[in-house]
Amino acid sequence: MARVCDLTGKRTRVGNNVSHANNKTKRKFYPNLQKKRFYIPEQDAWVTLKVATSTIRTISKNGITAVLKKAKDQGFVVY
Repeated sequence: MARVCDLTGKRTRVGNNVSHANNKTKRKFYPNLQKKRFYIPEQDAWVTLKVATSTIRTISKNGITAVLKKAKDQGFVVY
C-alpha cells in the first residue's frame, strides 16, 4: 500500500544523506501517516482514513466536513 495521505496527497520525498566528508547517498523522507477513524455527521457514518499528523491538526482546527470538501475539490479523497 502506498505511503500517501488520503486527504492532502502528501507522499514520500527523496533526498540525500550527507556525511561529514560530504559523501551523498540517497534516502527517503516518509510522511508521518496514521490510520484514524472520523465521524461524519452529515452521513451518520464513521470512515477510516490514512492521514498525516499535520492533517489531523488541520481537521481538529477546521472540522472534518470542511477538510473533506476541500480535499474533494482537489481530487484526493479515497473513501
